Parts: sequence; C-alpha cells; structure tokens
Amino acid sequence: MSHLKQTDASFPATPSQADMPADYLSALNEIKERIRTERLRVTLSANAAMVLLYWDIGRSILERQQAEGWGSKVIDRLSADLRAAFPDMRGLSSRNLKYMRAFAEAWPERAIVQEALAQIPWYHHIALLEKCRNPEERLWYARETAAHGWSHNILCLQIQNDLYQRQGKAVTNFTQTLPSPDSDLAAQIFKDPYLFDFLGTADPRRERELEQALIDHIQKFLLELGAGFAFVGRQVHLAFADQDYYLDLLFYHLKLRCFVVVELKAVPFEPEFVGKLNMYLSAVDDLLRHPDDKPTIGLLLCRGKNRIVVEYALRGLHKPLGVADWETRLVKSLPKELKGILPTVEEIEKELGYGG
Repeated sequence: MSHLKQTDASFPATPSQADMPADYLSALNEIKERIRTERLRVTLSANAAMVLLYWDIGRSILERQQAEGWGSKVIDRLSADLRAAFPDMRGLSSRNLKYMRAFAEAWPERAIVQEALAQIPWYHHIALLEKCRNPEERLWYARETAAHGWSHNILCLQIQNDLYQRQGKAVTNFTQTLPSPDSDLAAQIFKDPYLFDFLGTADPRRERELEQALIDHIQKFLLELGAGFAFVGRQVHLAFADQDYYLDLLFYHLKLRCFVVVELKAVPFEPEFVGKLNMYLSAVDDLLRHPDDKPTIGLLLCRGKNRIVVEYALRGLHKPLGVADWETRLVKSLPKELKGILPTVEEIEKELGYGG
C-alpha cells in the first residue's frame, strides 16, 4: 500500500484545464509549434549532414579509384569493414557506397551540394542519379523538390513525365501583359503539353466530357497543373450584359495571387477561342477580382495547335493569356500519396493573409 502511495506522490494527478490560467492554451500552442519547428530543423540538419558525409565518402572513393585503381572488390571490403566498425549505422552497403561515388562524380563541387542538394533526402538523390540526363536537369528537379516538398514517388513521376522539358513551354503573351518579375514567374508556371494520363483509355471528344473527367480526377489534375493552384469551381457563373456565361474551370494561384481561368477544347486551336477567353478575363477582373489580386490569367488547353497561328492570335492582346496542348500518353501509375504538391487549406489562408 505504501508503494502505491509513493507512486501516486511521484506522479501527481494532471490538473484540469479549468484550473489553468487564461493564457495557458495560447502558451501551450506556442510551445508545441516551437517543438514542431525544432524537430523539423533537427531532421533537416541531420539529413544535410548525412548527404554531405555521403559526398565526402564518395569523393574519397572516387579519388582513390582514379589514383590507385580501386575496383568493386575494394569497395565490397570497404563496406564490410565500415559496417563492422559502425554496426548501428545504416547506409554503408556496397551498393550505397557506389551511389556515393556516383554522387560525388556528378557534383564535383562541394559548395553546390551544401547549398542546394543537402536539402533533400538521400533516396531522392539516387532517383536523380538514375533518371536524369544532365546536371542542369538534375539540379532543377532537386531545387523543385526542396521548394515543394515532393515525396520520392512524386519526384519520380515528375521526371517520368518530363516536367523539366515541358515547364515554361506554353505560348503566352506574359512579357507584354504582365510586369516583371510576375511575367517570368507566370511563364515558368505554365507548361506545354499538359499530360492527362490519369484519364486512362478515355478519349473525350467534347469539352464537357473532358471537363467532367478532369473534375473526377481533380487531385491528379491539380498535380499536373503544378504547385500553387487552388480549385475554385467548375462552370462558374458570370452574368453581364443581360446574359449568362459559364467558365469551364476557375482556379486561384497562391504565388501569382490571381485567378486563373482554364478553358478546355477537345479540338485543335482556332483563333476565335482567344476572343472569348479574353472576354472572360475582363469579366472576372471586374466581377470577382479582389482589389489586392493581380490581373486574371487565362489558360486555353487545346487538342493541338500551330504555334505561329497562336502567336499571331495573342499579339496585341492586353490580357495575360497562354495556350497549351493537352494529351494522353501511355498510362503511368500515379502515387496514392499526393501530399507535398497540393496546397492545404491552412496554406491557402496563410498565403491570402486570412486567420492571422
């Protein structure tokens, strides 16, 4: 019995919330947020230290291979000796040592590793080494991964779908209609073509069929649009001049801080498509745009286009507008986990300055 009393004294009952000071919950939330931030910082710091350590090991192996002709047998022995010396440390397999060597060979300068590459996990680097063609492409994907928090699966999907080659390729008039640096940012956000592989074997022949298919796969469509797009609505009603009009799809872009009207066409580009979309942009600016929002941007997705015809059709327009193809290719599997590419409600509120 005395033991039980001693235990009770050692672990006093938790006071109820009613007994706490008025500012207790606020203080608790501040401390919890601090712990979360520090845990993330420590994790990122540990990852950066590990990536730099792997580069150092790889560099050492590479230099000895070049100077003394180290082969696979030497690396196998090195792996065994290192694992014996550090039995609690993972990542010292012969295969991983060879990746370290390839990593150091791909990035001869330690400074670039420390500045940009140490911010993403090691297994992302393995994917970049295996799947990317040149240093510029590899570095671009590394920076995008760090900026958007892509998972390993998302990164592999973006490489598989040639995002680097498609980014910034839409035909636009942004340099003539948007101030710098907004024009540069907008140009990089829109790509060409857009890949709707998630539609499977479906081949929509009408705009409404395509629109419905995209809504049915809205998360995957947002993934293809890219980071920063928040879905506002489908067939958004606009009334002016005693008539009713309906936008196919309406988005808001968090970094551009503007509405984006997406019009869908199941046929190749025709110049008259531009006039209608230009009208929609003017209407959204007048009817929906907040005073703090930047000019609305239009994106016209067609089933093919002649680039010269598009450039002529956009010339002289005062509204920012881009034109790109959409297409389906061989069906590729999308990762189930899309976290890190779609904005959360909290991120949207933070970007727009709400709730604070």
